[in-house]
Amino acid sequence: MPDSVPIEIVGFEHADCSPFPCNEERTCGLVDCYPTGKLTAAFDNLKKVLMGEYGTKISIKLTLLDNGTPPNVRAIIETHHPALPMVIVNGRVTPIGRIALDRIKKEIEKVL
Repeated sequence: MPDSVPIEIVGFEHADCSPFPCNEERTCGLVDCYPTGKLTAAFDNLKKVLMGEYGTKISIKLTLLDNGTPPNVRAIIETHHPALPMVIVNGRVTPIGRIALDRIKKEIEKVL
């Protein structure tokens, strides 16, 4: 088991957090970012919730592609062609393609 599970959310600054519209039903599991539907707001809410639940067991960062693509992300894109926003847990791209709390927590639990 690693000291902490790294989580990286990758996308564009002004992009949506999901291909689905933001609605009152909160199917993503987050509430503080509603009704923006924006990646940066969803990331802030996701970070708050995950840090509150997992503390130092995780680290979480947002990588914005607006000013270029880091080499590690470029390699993932060239190999996997993932949907954006991209969710990377413990260096592995996940098939989530959106900011969804329960699905991200399942990926974290696989590593812990």
